[in-house]
Amino acid sequence: MATIFTRIIDGDIPGTFIWRDDKCVAFMSINPMSHGHALVVPIAEVDHWVDLDPELSQHLFAVAHHISKAQQAAFSPERVGLIIAGYEVPHTHIHVLPTNEMSDLSFSNAATSVDRENLESAATAIHRQLVAAGHDTGVTR
Repeated sequence: MATIFTRIIDGDIPGTFIWRDDKCVAFMSINPMSHGHALVVPIAEVDHWVDLDPELSQHLFAVAHHISKAQQAAFSPERVGLIIAGYEVPHTHIHVLPTNEMSDLSFSNAATSVDRENLESAATAIHRQLVAAGHDTGVTR
């Protein structure tokens, strides 16, 4: 059975995308730990990140790096954090989130619901910075 992320990638469930290429996608978290929290997800369903092909792993981290730079430009956080936990969904994903203190990296901060307008505005701000940096995001916003 397809994971929830595959269903989002395939368009069966709505997602707020900021990146799409032939290897991965990035979309906004519906349980954000901070404003601008995004997920970088391979199209291939690989449960544990250590099982990724090294080339795909490098690509995911390159995309996460581009997104983190865009988050820095859009939101001016103290730092941008990365988390790979893998317990929530059995499909590798990298959490990329603007942070201002270490406690921002706690899953206990995850929102149980999200304001759609807030999600869209964060996605637009990140996407705008990605495009300004010259990246072909594969997404129209």
